[in-house]
Amino acid sequence: MKIRYALPALAAAAALVLTGCTNNAAEESGGDAPESSSIKPDEAAVALLPAELRDAGTLVIGTDAEYPPNEYKNDKGEPIGWGVDLANAVAAKLGLTPEWEILGFDAIIPRIQEGVVNLGSSSFTDTVERQKSVDFVNFLNAGSLWVAPAGSDVNPDDACGLTIAVQATTVQHTDELPRRDQECKDAGKPGIEIMPFDGQPEVTNAVINGMADAFSADLPVSGDAVAKTGGQLESVGEVFDAAPYGFATEKGSDVTKAVQAALQSLIDDGTYLEILKGAGIESGALTEATINAGEN
Repeated sequence: MKIRYALPALAAAAALVLTGCTNNAAEESGGDAPESSSIKPDEAAVALLPAELRDAGTLVIGTDAEYPPNEYKNDKGEPIGWGVDLANAVAAKLGLTPEWEILGFDAIIPRIQEGVVNLGSSSFTDTVERQKSVDFVNFLNAGSLWVAPAGSDVNPDDACGLTIAVQATTVQHTDELPRRDQECKDAGKPGIEIMPFDGQPEVTNAVINGMADAFSADLPVSGDAVAKTGGQLESVGEVFDAAPYGFATEKGSDVTKAVQAALQSLIDDGTYLEILKGAGIESGALTEATINAGEN
């Protein structure tokens, strides 16, 4: 799960605002997502919006765009990926133009609390702790999965003494791998060397280049790495620590209710499943747009 905590370097990073940025999902992100321009607003969802947001006509969406295939950048620096496609579709259902703001991950929730960002779309894992700060409109059941060189004998449950790459400040970095490392040491075995990188591409390359024995990431990210490395990598072990992804919104706000209604409309008309199928992650699809379903 993509649970990140504040890093000074990220917090200090300047934001890049992409006003009115929309992405050509099918062309840019490799999926078959529908164009947002073909999605008609859902009047019931639109009616739930705060008047000032409805009048403004734009939905400011925060993302860190460093987590392919969910959210990442094209060669123009614009956010793309299936998570971007889905957020754009939500905006279309609300009759709003998406305005993307690329931020350090740790800056997104504070900006939502400040009212600067309306929606956080950055593979947020919905957790009880985060629910104290924002609401989450849940859109996917996800989990973690390890990836190693094809033909290796790496076993996530017996990884003592191995070097494991991970994207910095994800839950795999802050929770999972430290827990596994401590279990090894408690059993009198060598610990796990945790090798963090700022972006997932660097994590994947570390395994391909032999710097690390394996990496741990969210299921969609691991699956994408396996699919795009020409047989060099394979998944190992089973999916674990399942938890929901959610769009982050202001706590207790009408925006939360409007986004939930918009997402439910996308589920009901088939657009939602079309986006997930294009990314090959339909196994995590929901039939109901829930709020704050995370229990851990």
